Amino acid sequence: MIRGLLPVVGLFALGACAQTGELTPPEGSSLPVAPTGAEAPPNAQELLTPDPQAAPERSVELRRRSEEREDDPFDLPPPE
Repeated sequence: MIRGLLPVVGLFALGACAQTGELTPPEGSSLPVAPTGAEAPPNAQELLTPDPQAAPERSVELRRRSEEREDDPFDLPPPE
């Protein structure tokens, strides 16, 4: 049992040894062009950072108790 588990653990340990460093585009390609109005094209770190619209913060307060639902004017019956 342990002999079969040892290679799997070794592969996971080897996979955890990934090199961390600056990201660069592959050979023969470049970063995207600068957006309209920008002075310089964004670097790799700026491209990996999501803007606030892509990952908004939660702004909905959770309900603590049951409440009656308000009437929804868009809750229409299906068309005939």
